[in-house]
Amino acid sequence: MNLHFRNGIFLLSIFLFILVIGYYFLIDYKEPKTIALSELVQFQKQVEGLQNDIALQEKTYTLRPFNPNFISDYKGYTLGLSVVELDRLYAYRNKGKWINSVTDFKKVTGVDDAILQRIAPLFKFPDWKKNRANTVFKKRRKKTKKKFLQKRDLNTVSVQELQEVINVPEFVAKRIVKYRSRINGFVHISQLKDIKGLYPYHQKKIKELYQVSSQKKIKKINVNNAEVKELLEVPYFDFEIALDIRDFIKTNGAISDLKELGKIEGFSLDKIDRIALYLTVK
Repeated sequence: MNLHFRNGIFLLSIFLFILVIGYYFLIDYKEPKTIALSELVQFQKQVEGLQNDIALQEKTYTLRPFNPNFISDYKGYTLGLSVVELDRLYAYRNKGKWINSVTDFKKVTGVDDAILQRIAPLFKFPDWKKNRANTVFKKRRKKTKKKFLQKRDLNTVSVQELQEVINVPEFVAKRIVKYRSRINGFVHISQLKDIKGLYPYHQKKIKELYQVSSQKKIKKINVNNAEVKELLEVPYFDFEIALDIRDFIKTNGAISDLKELGKIEGFSLDKIDRIALYLTVK
């Protein structure tokens, strides 16, 4: 056989061998790419699914008005109620009884005051309950508008009366009476603003049905020449504030407006309208 012919056969064999090997690796190389792409698409779908789930959960956890007579285990969990508190509610409802007010809910469940303050504004009672309550208050409004003196005295109202007439929770009613005692009686009905947990709509109801008519006579203190001992008679001042006021006036001279006290570091003017019930500048 000719040498050149043999060399040609040999080179052709090598070429065919390389071609087969190359074809094999080419197919083997492309397949993982196809698999990797499909896996990537699947992974992207999973991520989008998780994002939708998270969005749905965030939407689910948004607290909306609800009837406290119908609280599921899951709803109770999101509200922060304990298992024991929920069991008390379920036992009460199983007797055929209904929660008709925030006071009822507190009494039945024994829920912590901090949690109750947070969720009470979300309570939504049946329309018949609202209508009955509105009818009662409308009748009271008609009577109280006839004569101003028919309003009850806020300085003599009891805890029980506040619960029954205003429908405030027991712990809030107790705060009102306790605060009244601490300041030796309300001087003005605006002092209801100082009571933690007493919502504006409850304040409005109290103002419609009550007035401050038996307060002690307050002799206003002239802040410009008052001593620390005298300033301490103002229920909004402690020793440190009273001392700061005296020092401020001694350093800067007499003031002509109580709002000038706002120049004292740490002195808030949020309650200046109530402070003015006890102080004067002349």
